[in-house]
Amino acid sequence: MTDDFSRLTIGVLALQGAFIEHVQALERLGAQARQVRLPGELQSLDGLIIPGGESTTIGQLLEEFQLLEPLRRLIGSGLPIYGTCAGTILLARDIGGLSQPLLATMDLQVERNAFGRQLQSFETDLRIDSLGKAPFRAIFIRAPAIRSVGPGVEPLAWLEDGTIVAARQARLLVSCFHPELSGDDRFHRLFLAAVLEAQQEASAQVDRAS
Repeated sequence: MTDDFSRLTIGVLALQGAFIEHVQALERLGAQARQVRLPGELQSLDGLIIPGGESTTIGQLLEEFQLLEPLRRLIGSGLPIYGTCAGTILLARDIGGLSQPLLATMDLQVERNAFGRQLQSFETDLRIDSLGKAPFRAIFIRAPAIRSVGPGVEPLAWLEDGTIVAARQARLLVSCFHPELSGDDRFHRLFLAAVLEAQQEASAQVDRAS
């Protein structure tokens, strides 16, 4: 049975970076996508994607547009969030002591530009059990790496040398690579399925309380 994502409205942070490709991936899967630039556009979302780009610039714009605290509150309330590349950095609690605005809500230690600059960008096939048997073509562009995770974090994907490049913690999902550029929508489908699961859990809680 195929999941019906048509009733989901997913925000895509659209301050800087590769957000249009995320919008397109969501729409291919049948979800409604909303570009988010202002606090009012966070209302009534079922989930949110924080795309790749320049993490320092995005963090500064989150402060400038007064989005940092509203986003932290939404994450605290259980809103599902998916961060890719720069989004992974922004969600991490530890980025090696570097000073920049962060959401700092996920128990990760992340190294920025772990694989070098733009010229060291690369692609590789990853085995990701959560996505099925077929390998996932992962595109790394000035990518971070997850150096360590806390006890509540589940690693999902590794490079051959053991470097963690995708993980989840409760309703937070991150990948160091750019699935929106691969043409393979399985990572977005994984996120949308988690959003549906969060809705079902919330509905069950309401039913139990009534």
